[in-house]
Amino acid sequence: MRRNSVPPDSHTFPFVLKACGLLNSPFLGRTLHSQALKFGFLVDVFVCNNLVRVYTVSGSISDARRVFDESCDRDVVSYNLIIDGYVKAGEIGEAREVFDEMPVRDAVSWGTLMAGYVKMNQCKDAIELFDQMVTLNVKFDNVTLVSALSACAQLGELEKGKTIHDYIKRKGIAIDSYLCTGLVDLYAKCGCIDIARELFEMSKDKKVFSWNAMLVGLAMHGHGQLLFDYFSRMVETGVEPDGVTFLALLVGCNHGGLIHEARKFFGEMEGVYGVPRELKHYGCMADLLARAGLIKETMEMIEAMPMAGDVFVWGGLLGGCRTHGHVELAVKAAENVMEVKPEDGGVYSILANVFADAGRWDDLVDVRRKRDRVKIKKSAGCSLIQLNGVAHEFISWDDLHPQNDEIYSILNCLQLNLKQYY
Repeated sequence: MRRNSVPPDSHTFPFVLKACGLLNSPFLGRTLHSQALKFGFLVDVFVCNNLVRVYTVSGSISDARRVFDESCDRDVVSYNLIIDGYVKAGEIGEAREVFDEMPVRDAVSWGTLMAGYVKMNQCKDAIELFDQMVTLNVKFDNVTLVSALSACAQLGELEKGKTIHDYIKRKGIAIDSYLCTGLVDLYAKCGCIDIARELFEMSKDKKVFSWNAMLVGLAMHGHGQLLFDYFSRMVETGVEPDGVTFLALLVGCNHGGLIHEARKFFGEMEGVYGVPRELKHYGCMADLLARAGLIKETMEMIEAMPMAGDVFVWGGLLGGCRTHGHVELAVKAAENVMEVKPEDGGVYSILANVFADAGRWDDLVDVRRKRDRVKIKKSAGCSLIQLNGVAHEFISWDDLHPQNDEIYSILNCLQLNLKQYY
């Protein structure tokens, strides 16, 4: 068109910009941006929206925001695109600010922000957003429901998850593979394995992520034989496993202390199934082998890794060294953890215990001094319990619970009664 001097119109740029987004070419996007400016089409909402999409796909969120701010005609799609861009960039606070400024929202607006909260592991915020949707009588789409179920699964909010499941039943919402996976993930992670299996078997179209949700749930709760049976069925039905599949298998082996099976799966990942090993797989194997006292094998595996170890790999070795009294290797593992994650206060405590068990008191004092110098802050312990559908969170040394006096009264009575027996 340009070589033949055919002038573009308002329909031309949305098409070429969509193609540019699919190619993920930021240079081409900027070229088209300048052309749209030259021909005076930046006043067109469709052109601006597609420019925002091009920049967000290429990771240039600042450029996307500039186009958004300079646009004189924004619609709900404009806002949804910039929210999605912030979510993909991990800037959930900025996404929320844009969301709050929206004059009109649709299901995509709510679902995108909720998915962002889940992605950033801010599941409480996701649940609060879901409750706000209920209050405002906003119609849910499947993306929103899947995000809400995922947030419930991560928080262990079984009752809230059941409420969402009941809503799906009442409204007669068709359960596709994504929604089914969300339900399976919820019930499996919350320990309701039988319900999870029932929902899984009802699904007609089982994708790899559907199988993975079932496998992860079985692994978390130590159902080793069931885990292996489901994996065999998965392979037999022609579904190709991925990295999450093998992580579930290794976690299941770890919970059951199944070293032979773990070695088998770990060995078959790349050779048989063509699934590349990642740090999370090495970390799981390091924890399993070191816990079993196979320190030499663990060290050989770490040295043969094609990438540098992370906090989970070296932390797995450190835990095994502490249990089995390998002081020098424990020091090496701890140094690597400190290098990878210097703000981790737990490694100092573990190393101090290693030295204490070995009677190396001078080294113990040095570790504690080093910990004090770097001013490590250890995260407070936290527990969560649900009662009559209400989640109660308890943080170490926290006295903010409304029933604080009653709780401590009962604890004091228990303590007095225990003293009679010990």
